[in-house]
Parts: sequence; structure tokens; C-alpha cells
Amino acid sequence: MTAFTQDYKITWEKLPDDYRLPDDPVDNINQPALAAALTQSLELAGKLPPNALTPTNYGICATLNGKIVVKAPDWAYIPKISVGREDVIRSYTPQLQGDIPVIVIEFLSDTEGGEYSIKPTYPPGKWFFYECVLKAPNYAIFEPNSGDLEVYRLDNNTGRYVVQTPKDNQRYWIAEMNLYLAVWTGTHENRAGNWLRWWDEQGNLLLWGTELAEQQRQRAERLAAQLRAAGIEPQD
Repeated sequence: MTAFTQDYKITWEKLPDDYRLPDDPVDNINQPALAAALTQSLELAGKLPPNALTPTNYGICATLNGKIVVKAPDWAYIPKISVGREDVIRSYTPQLQGDIPVIVIEFLSDTEGGEYSIKPTYPPGKWFFYECVLKAPNYAIFEPNSGDLEVYRLDNNTGRYVVQTPKDNQRYWIAEMNLYLAVWTGTHENRAGNWLRWWDEQGNLLLWGTELAEQQRQRAERLAAQLRAAGIEPQD
């Protein structure tokens, strides 16, 4: 498939098997945990369809004027891929292999700052790529240390990202996922700090596995207490 933006002819082509992808390490130890937490709660809540993809630091590709561009957001949500998972082991090409990401998320680091790069010349910056090439409808930038979260939405009229204002509960509505995104502060995976989390339309927090286990334990304890109050000794 072919499209145009500014002086670019954009084509969606499969990455050649011999293309050497960057092998950069993640910026810090927290990023894999932050990304995994976003996916885990979606899966446990039954909100991760079988053909959905939630890549982490993984190449999303386009070809601009015959030159390959690969960007690797820290996390993204792709509602549906149209090929087998064996075809997207190394990289993913939207339009050709499935849907465009409905949200891309970058965790701000102390070392790069390229998350805001609108550089249009080849190779383009991340912001330009997400906004003008991918046209991902939502772009979130999260600073884990401070807990600052910026969410941008693509304006269909201008084709540009517009910063969003959170709801009164400081949550951002991601329409394509029918979920809210916001910052939660607490401890998970032995890390105390700020996390990105999902809430459903009714305001219910999508739980992690440890939280679900704790919830079930508390229910069992309440039931046992009710039985004892009724003179019934609960069985193990």
C-alpha cells in the first residue's frame, strides 16, 4: 500500500529477512516491567483478543521514498494482526500485516529525549513517525520518576497531535480501546513507584495477577468468617 506525507512516498513493505535491526538495550531496568504490566492487566481482564499485539521495544516499520524506517516504541497496542505470529517475530509492518497501532507509549529516559522529535528529514524523529507516517490515533509519553503523563490525540482535520486534558479523575479516555489510561502509584514486581494502568468505562481498575490472587484470598476469608458465624466450620 502507498500513501504520501509532505515529500515522502510511504509504502508498507515487509522487512527483508537480512535487514539488521538495532540491538540497543532498553534505557533502564524499569521499562520492561512498566510495559509488561500494561499487557498483563489487559490479558487477565479478557481485553486482549487472540490476534492483538502488544509489542515492547519492537520494530514497527514503514518505507519512505524507498528507504526503510524502523521505530521501536516502548509499548504499543495493535488491535489485530492479519498474519500468523511467526510472520511478525522480528518486526511489524502496519497496513501490510494488520492494523496500525491505536496507541504508542514512550517512557521518558534521561539519556535520549527523542520522544518529542518532529524531525521530518530522513531518518525522521519518533514524534513525526508516529504522527505523520503511522498516524497512530493516540500517543502517550510517561515519565516514571515524576509520574508525569502526557497524552496526545490525532486531530483528523489537521493530521496533528493535540494534547489531551484528563477527566476529573486524572484519567485519559482511549476511545479505540474503550478504556481509561492513568498513573497509579504503588508497589508491583518489587518496584515501588509510578505505573501506567487501565480502568474500564465503569471506573474499575484492571487488576494484575497478584491483586486478583489477593482479592480471591480476601473473599475466601470473608466466606469462612460468615460460615463460622453461622456455626459451620469451613472445610479446607
